[in-house]
Amino acid sequence: MGQKSAIEWTDHTFNPWWGCTKVSPGCTHCYAETLSSRYRYDVFGPRKPRRTFGEAYWQEPFKWNRQAMQLGTRMRVFCASMADVFEDNTSIEGERQRLWQVIAETPMLDWLLLTKRPENMRRFAPWTNEWPLNVWAMTSVENEEQAHKRIPILLEVPAIVRGLSVEPLIGPVDLTLWLNDIQWVIVGGESGLGARPMQPDWVRSIRDQCQRADVPFFFKQWGEWVHLENHPRDELSAAPLMKRIGKKSAGRELDGRTWDGLPKVSALIAGRTPGAQTDFGMT
Repeated sequence: MGQKSAIEWTDHTFNPWWGCTKVSPGCTHCYAETLSSRYRYDVFGPRKPRRTFGEAYWQEPFKWNRQAMQLGTRMRVFCASMADVFEDNTSIEGERQRLWQVIAETPMLDWLLLTKRPENMRRFAPWTNEWPLNVWAMTSVENEEQAHKRIPILLEVPAIVRGLSVEPLIGPVDLTLWLNDIQWVIVGGESGLGARPMQPDWVRSIRDQCQRADVPFFFKQWGEWVHLENHPRDELSAAPLMKRIGKKSAGRELDGRTWDGLPKVSALIAGRTPGAQTDFGMT
C-alpha cells in the first residue's frame, strides 16, 4: 500500500494509517473497508484501532522524491487510499503530524489530500495563508447533496490545486456553480460487491461542464456496470439499460476515448499573486 499505484490518476499511494468511519452514501460499499477485512484488519468504525506502520514504510516517500529529482519530473502521491487524513480521531494524531513533516521534506512530490471531511482541512493542516505548492486539496462528491455541502468548504482552502473526486458517482451532479474555482475533476463509477450503476448521461454532463469551464476532466472508470449500446432505454425511468460485466471489462473509455485531464500546475504557480509563498515547505 505504498508502491507504484494502480489508481489511474496518481503515481503512488501513501497511507499513514488504515481505517476510517463512514460519513455519507459514497461510503456505503467502501473498498478500503473491504480490503482491510480481506486482510483481517478490523480498523473501520469510530472506536476501532487504526493500523499504523513502521519506519521502513515512512521512508518510501523519500525514495520517490529522490527518483523524481533524478528524473527531473514531479510525481503525484494520493494520500490516503485506505483512510481519511482529516478524520477527527486523536489516536492517529502522531501519524498526522509526521505526515506534515514528510510533505515538507519531499518537495518533488505533489501530495493529493482527498477527504470526505473538508470541514477539518484548515483545522488539522499546519499551514496558514497559502498552502505549500506541493499540496493539493481535494474532496469527494458522490451526489448533488454532497456537492452543495462540501465544495463551498473546499473553496476556503488556499491550495494551489483544489480538486473534486466525483466517485463513486451515484447520481447526477451539477458543478457549474463552483468550476471557476476548481482546478481538477475526477469522475468514476463504483466497483466491488454491491456496486451501484453509474448512468452515462451523468458522466457526460460533468465532462461537458468541465469543458465549458476549461477545467481538466479525468474519467477513471465505469466501475462494474456499462450501458448497453443500441438498446432502447428503460420505459419507466428513461435511463439507459445497464449490464454488470466487471470493472476490468467495463474499462474507462467514454465516447470512444480516454479522458486523462490533469491540472496545469506550472501555469497555476506562475499565476500566484506577487509576494505569495513560493517554496514547497511548511509556512
